[in-house]
Amino acid sequence: MTEHLTVDGGTLAYEVTGGAGPLVVLAHGMGDSREAYRFVAPALVDAGYRVAAVDLRGCGESSVGWASCTRTDIAGDLLALVEHLGGPAVLVGHSISGGAATIAAAKSPALVTAVVELTPFTRAQHVGLGDLRVARFRRGMLHLLGTGLFGSTGQWNRYLDLAYPGPKPADWDARLERIDAMLREPGRMKAQQQMGRSGAGDAGAQLGNVRCPVLVVQGTLDPDWASPQAEGEAIVAALPPGLGRLEMIAGAGHYPHVQFPEQVVTMMLSFLDAARA
Repeated sequence: MTEHLTVDGGTLAYEVTGGAGPLVVLAHGMGDSREAYRFVAPALVDAGYRVAAVDLRGCGESSVGWASCTRTDIAGDLLALVEHLGGPAVLVGHSISGGAATIAAAKSPALVTAVVELTPFTRAQHVGLGDLRVARFRRGMLHLLGTGLFGSTGQWNRYLDLAYPGPKPADWDARLERIDAMLREPGRMKAQQQMGRSGAGDAGAQLGNVRCPVLVVQGTLDPDWASPQAEGEAIVAALPPGLGRLEMIAGAGHYPHVQFPEQVVTMMLSFLDAARA
């Protein structure tokens, strides 16, 4: 059942499932909704967690018309939700929300017990000539640029096809239709463009201030980086020593939690067990 939380600038839609276990907040990436965790959330509930999946500002059932959609903005929304639900919580953030979760953990350590970053944009990106020689990265960047510059849902669909390499989820066609319909609603594509234009420097600047354990999950075929493993290693290296852990998922693109949900959940539960210990 959808619930709503009013914060400064608009209203966030979210859904809570599970009983009285530890709280986990799931935040999706740009151009998506909380449905991105449709395979992960039930498995976490079965493992004894109370799970809150939230629609980012401008996405899903959350309101539109936000002044900005930076990682710092999203971090504030996540902390407001954690506080509203009686925190503390584990924050799980995909892509732009991985950077937002980093900021939230650094700014409010009492509210965040651990962070899981799924293929996160947590550092400022610097593209070199060597990166452009990687065809997968070059194609992904062109589709993302087309989406951002022209607000093209067609370019976004082409990016998603590349970002889900190999077999697609069983509900792929229906899910694409829902994403396309969402982005055609007034204000939704604008929110995606705002997110795409926001740099990750604010998140990168907070990596050294994080005080809780962090799991970074990268797909080996993610088109968002020429070397997804190198990006994950750089994030872990920027965290305080001993806090970060990198896991690679062979054959996954930018959405490992949708392509390989069982593997991602297994990694998350092992990480959370160690974090609690």
